[in-house]
Amino acid sequence: MTSSIPAVDTRTAEGSALQAVLLDMDGTLVDTEGIWWDAEVAIFAELGHALAEEYRQVVVGGPMSRSAQFLIEATGAEIALAELTGLLNSRFTELIDGSVPMLPGARRLLTELAAQGIPTALVSASHRRVMDRVLRSLGPEHFTLTVAGDEVERTKPHPDPYLFAAAGLTAEPGRCVVIEDTDTGVRAAEAAGCRVVAVPSVVPIEPAAGRTVVGSLEEVDLSFLRTLVTAMH
Repeated sequence: MTSSIPAVDTRTAEGSALQAVLLDMDGTLVDTEGIWWDAEVAIFAELGHALAEEYRQVVVGGPMSRSAQFLIEATGAEIALAELTGLLNSRFTELIDGSVPMLPGARRLLTELAAQGIPTALVSASHRRVMDRVLRSLGPEHFTLTVAGDEVERTKPHPDPYLFAAAGLTAEPGRCVVIEDTDTGVRAAEAAGCRVVAVPSVVPIEPAAGRTVVGSLEEVDLSFLRTLVTAMH
């Protein structure tokens, strides 16, 4: 996480109830879900195992340890969990050498949030070494706080990462909007008590109370995010 957390004025606008925006990384801001799958397929091919396409639905958006453990059990590969996670992180960072492709609307949204002084956190199940690599493309200046999956005791789908981020921004979870692309992340955000904007990447996500589903980040701007929280307070 960032080494120091600056004091944040949560009065983002006169009369606005929105205190912070918390964003997932892979598949939400950057088009990396497919790259993670490519890394998993390549590593398991080297181990002598082919990954079935249906496995992708299981591992998408999950924390590295859970996804890796599932793939070990599904394939019967003889490799320790710690070794596999290390190989996957290394292969992923090799595959994204250079710039990471941002998803439509992501850069515009980050620029708008920064310009308006909205406290913003990047909250990912990816490990810190991967997050820092992707941040080179996202621009670390866009985030007040960053939380990686290996920096909390329980990562998504548990609420801990989003509760930690909200606390770090001195914001009430109920006055935060989380933007996520997977069911795992959505469940984590909802368990934390946040409003959620879901932008499905690989697996469809159904609308629900307190959850808004959109087709892409091009449909999301600060005015839209403020209406989601205002409707609840």
